[in-house]
Amino acid sequence: MECIGGAARLELRQIQYFIEVAKLEHVTEASYVLHVAQSAVSRQIVKLESELGVDLFVREGRKLKLTSIGKRFLDQMQQVMDVIGQARKEIEEYLDPERGTVRIGFPSSLAAHLLPAAISAFRQEYPEVRFQLHHGSYRELIDAVIGGALNLALVGPVPQMEQLRGEPLLLERMVALLPSTHPLAGESSIKLGQLRQDKFVLFPQGFVLRDIVVQACRSQGFEPVVSFEGDDIDAIKGLVAAGLGITLLPEISLTDSVPRGTTKLLVTDPPVTRSVGLISPSGRELPPTEKLFGDYVKRFFSQAERFGG
Repeated sequence: MECIGGAARLELRQIQYFIEVAKLEHVTEASYVLHVAQSAVSRQIVKLESELGVDLFVREGRKLKLTSIGKRFLDQMQQVMDVIGQARKEIEEYLDPERGTVRIGFPSSLAAHLLPAAISAFRQEYPEVRFQLHHGSYRELIDAVIGGALNLALVGPVPQMEQLRGEPLLLERMVALLPSTHPLAGESSIKLGQLRQDKFVLFPQGFVLRDIVVQACRSQGFEPVVSFEGDDIDAIKGLVAAGLGITLLPEISLTDSVPRGTTKLLVTDPPVTRSVGLISPSGRELPPTEKLFGDYVKRFFSQAERFGG
């Protein structure tokens, strides 16, 4: 019989019965849910209270209400069951990684094409694997992986940090997006310096895509004049389409279509790029299912040309 150590050797069955009675406040209803006889539930509750030496319930009419110590005990036992459940889940993944769960973070710039393409291809080979996707900013995702909230995140650029393993997957071009009425809209490519007199539409301070653009402009001897800011790629595209400025965006964010009223141009002097890659914690081993996905992603992106890199 599975037990939890301590002054009283608590059986998991006792805890499960206790939690169900506490939720439903009724032994008979708990027995229906648990698919056992009412007498069996009653015996286990009596045995549990006897082993602990306290009353966990008081009777109020036909209901069983938790005592104050019963409420505290419930909180603790729910945490215990959560830990046990997670441990069992991890063991199941070790036994069969192809049926586990992948939890992965991503920023908005990689949401529309890169990550879905990788997941779609992976699921063709491993259809039983489940995914939990977590959206966040660049710095939020880095903090989540370092702090343990996530084990994997797809980000760009790939950070160089002691707490992280960074696996570059491809080098992505940043392209200029101009209103179709812009004097340079008819060109096939431009030099970044040709935009020094333009007003820019950029992400707010603290966003890595803004940092990339600003640093590229500074390398050409000018500071971009920012007329509008937006923390959403589609909003930035809309502002450019309305003629309110120009911007530089990851080329992958314009894969499906270029917004009406805008023109996409390659920036050739200098080329503006960012690395895109997978990060994971350097001090923790990945669970088997997430390692399976991580290894697959590295192979999947080995042909950078499939994404215009």
